Amino acid sequence: MPAKEPSDIAHAAVATGVKKAELRWDKVLVGSFLAGAYIAFGGLVAIAVSSGLDPRTWGSLPTLFTGTAFTLGLVLVLVAGSHLLTGNMLLVPISAMQRRISKGDMARNLTLVLIGNVLGALFVAYFLAVQTGVIGSIGSDAGTSGAMTYDRLASIAEAKAVHENNWQVFLRAVGCNWLVCLAVWMSLAADTLSGKVLVIFFPIMAFVAMGFDHVVANMFFLPAAIFAGVPGLGWDDTLRNWAFAFLGNLVGAVVFVATSYWYLYLRDEPSAEKPRELA
Repeated sequence: MPAKEPSDIAHAAVATGVKKAELRWDKVLVGSFLAGAYIAFGGLVAIAVSSGLDPRTWGSLPTLFTGTAFTLGLVLVLVAGSHLLTGNMLLVPISAMQRRISKGDMARNLTLVLIGNVLGALFVAYFLAVQTGVIGSIGSDAGTSGAMTYDRLASIAEAKAVHENNWQVFLRAVGCNWLVCLAVWMSLAADTLSGKVLVIFFPIMAFVAMGFDHVVANMFFLPAAIFAGVPGLGWDDTLRNWAFAFLGNLVGAVVFVATSYWYLYLRDEPSAEKPRELA
């Protein structure tokens, strides 16, 4: 069966958003915890494969390796099944635009998913990244894998939480979720597992390689850096980054993907029409 046409993707997105918004609160929280953990796994493996590479030798290639490895996170989210805040910023609002759910349903879902994603990312950051020693600490012996992963994490976290100003975080977050939501959107078109993985890979690799900000990924990177003892980084820096990354991700999803494709393919259809369930 060929991939779905864009108009069919729009109907599939609405149907998916309605299902997510109608889920019981406890299932939303459990699925959101898993998604936060999956994105954190992507962040952790991205640090592991790109650590120890001197930019004077490798240039910008470490960012490509980081982006390539990080795609694991969204593959796990979309194939295994869970609830990711940045993806739901597309799927749930487009369902509300088509008047299949209320604004209250949308706010409830995004709030629950936010909470679950934070908990999942923090769990992996503390227990599986730092407590396991996969991420070293400030006192790790030079040249060891722990020292290299610590240095790589520190450079990522400092860039995002210290060196980027609020406007930069916001704009990078807009670009990030524009690409992430395109990956989610295109995954709805794919009818095979290999097709889903392929369409997920390139947008996710691109946003990471360009240094854009994904609020759920930053729920892993920044707390992990704090837990590992990176100096000069605090929870005030982290919360500021999360706030502007959240706003930028929301704009990227709602304005550039949900609203754009709703206008192109759904606006002129009866809003009361039940979204088509596509095989």
